[in-house]
Parts: sequence; C-alpha cells; structure tokens
Amino acid sequence: MQLGMFLMPCHPPERPLADGARWDLDVIRRADELGYTEAWIGEHFTVAWEPCPAPDLLIAQALMETSRIVLAPGAHLLPYHHPAELAHRVAYLDHLAQGRLMLGVGASGIPSDHALFCVDGAAGVNRKMMWEALDIILKLWTDPDPFVFKGDYWTVARPEPMVGGLMQSHIRPFQTPHPPIGIAALTPRSDTLRVCGQRGFMPLSLNLGDDYVRDHWEMVEEGAAEAGRVANRSDWRVVRDVFVADTDEEAFRWAAASHMGRMTEEYFLPVIRAFGLISLLKHDQAVPDDEVTADYLMRNCWLVGSPDRVVARLEQLAATTGGFGTLLQLSYDYIDDPGPWFHSMELMANEVMPRVAHL
Repeated sequence: MQLGMFLMPCHPPERPLADGARWDLDVIRRADELGYTEAWIGEHFTVAWEPCPAPDLLIAQALMETSRIVLAPGAHLLPYHHPAELAHRVAYLDHLAQGRLMLGVGASGIPSDHALFCVDGAAGVNRKMMWEALDIILKLWTDPDPFVFKGDYWTVARPEPMVGGLMQSHIRPFQTPHPPIGIAALTPRSDTLRVCGQRGFMPLSLNLGDDYVRDHWEMVEEGAAEAGRVANRSDWRVVRDVFVADTDEEAFRWAAASHMGRMTEEYFLPVIRAFGLISLLKHDQAVPDDEVTADYLMRNCWLVGSPDRVVARLEQLAATTGGFGTLLQLSYDYIDDPGPWFHSMELMANEVMPRVAHL
C-alpha cells in the first residue's frame, strides 16, 4: 500500500485565495519530503470551500518545489473545457513534469458549476460530455493522421500540415502513449467505475463509508470482465480523512476542533444531506441520520487517532474492501497552527505506513 495526498483543496471561505494556494504548496512540498508518492488537486468553480478552478496552475508551481512526488489534477471537469485546448495544455504540462504527471478527469457533480456553464447535469449531459471530450483528447494524443471528429458537443480536427509543414499539430504528451488516467466516483454502482474497468483507467473512491467503497471495486471488476481485462487492485485509490497524533485524545481534539471538523459540519455534511447520500457514511444503517456528525465520522469512518489506532483502522478498511493500492490522505487547512498537521503527516509516513505496507 502506497500513501498519497488528495487536496480538494479545502479552505474556509474567508481564506484569501493566495494564502490557501501557498498552504497547498507547503503541504505538497512536505509530502514530497516524507515520501508520499502522489498528490491529486481538485477543480471547482462555484464552491467557496473548494476554491481552485485551475489545478494545473498549482501543479506547475508544485513541480518547481518538489523532486519526486507525482502530481495530478483530480480532476479536470471535462464538460467545462474544450477538449482540443485541454489536450494540448495537459500534454505540455506532462513535458514540464517529465513523467511526474497523471490526469484525473470528471463529469462534475456540483449543480452550481452546471448552472455556471449551462450544462444540464440533471439530465446526465455532463457525463455524456465527459466521455466525448475524453475520446477526443485520447484521439489527439494517439492518432497521428489527420481526422475530423464530429461529436454531439464538439467538432475537432487534426488538420493537414500547412505552409510546407511549418504549421501542423505537433504537441504530444511526454509519456507514451499519455499520462495515466484516473476517474473519481461518488455514487453507488457507478457506471463511471465500470468504464474504468473496461478501459484500464485508475479508479478513485472518495471519502465515504467502508462498505460503500467495497461496492466500488465490484463495479471495476465487472467492467474489466466485460472487456476481457483483469482489474488490478494496485491501481485503486481510496480517499480518507486522516489525522494522527501521539495519543487518540490529542488526535480527536485536533480533528474536531479545527478546520477538519468545521469543514465537515459546515460544508461536507450539509452537501451530503442535500444530495440524499447520508446513508453512504453509516457503518450501520440503523444509525439515525441526525447522529451522523463529525464526531461520528471521526470514530467510525475517518482514520483518526494514535499510530496504533490508525493502523488498526487501515487494516479494517483493507479487510472490508479486499485491498487497494494507494491511500489518499485528504488535506485540510491548518495555516493558523500548522505544527500538529505536519506532525500528523510525519506519523502517517514514518509510523503508520511501514506497518501496513504489506496490505
């Protein structure tokens, strides 16, 4: 099992954007120093708690401040990007990264983002746009011949060389045939995960309940079997809320009485309730909805506590899911008192992961 980071990025709405970005870079740099293998950076346009509309800009800065960690937008929301432009932008960034880049793509599940771009998410248009855009991007990266792709949402052409070959489509990714591709999933029995299995993409399961995550892998395996492939659990990323301290009591205090607890109560849980997904957080469906709080999640879903407790929770998670390749630690905003957060990262890398590397 490997250890990575997942930055939504999470910040309180009053945090200045530049300060939040600086903190994110500090976290990525520290993760690189501690041997975290990868970091994914989210993209949203209308969520003040997740204020990053351009993860590739943050990645470009992080590449200059790190040496080993692999970086990825997690994810570029394809309905909101012209696929020809994004194909070239990602390919160029892949050259800057010299192999330290993965590509996360998504359809977008935020209604206010749908409204901003006039995309009918309620009718599933966003998902159709995602698959069409991804097909165009992959064709631009792998088909060397001139073509015209006429889709339902975009028409893209690779033109014939012009002016004696002085002008032509020439930018391809640094990695062959392209950076590894990952797709995050939220809903149960997600068709997105089935396609991950069919096409060999990396599945990312977001930070909901253990049993729900286990069902995600079943969809990946079903899709892989339909395509005659064998799904590899080492490709599977699972996102979890993590806070490690020297004692359980200290970890609980720093998780609950800081940005981690505040963000959960003021943003995450209200959104989950509004979307009708609160059951996906429960370890037992008999638990009343109003009892699912930050404290409940800390004790039943999150990886919070001393190294011994977090190791036990990781072993439990691995047993429930059947195993996965990379744990992605969700990052939070501890700008005002960073010491405990960075100590948590150190304990995770140096005390917890060596004891679960065999999982």
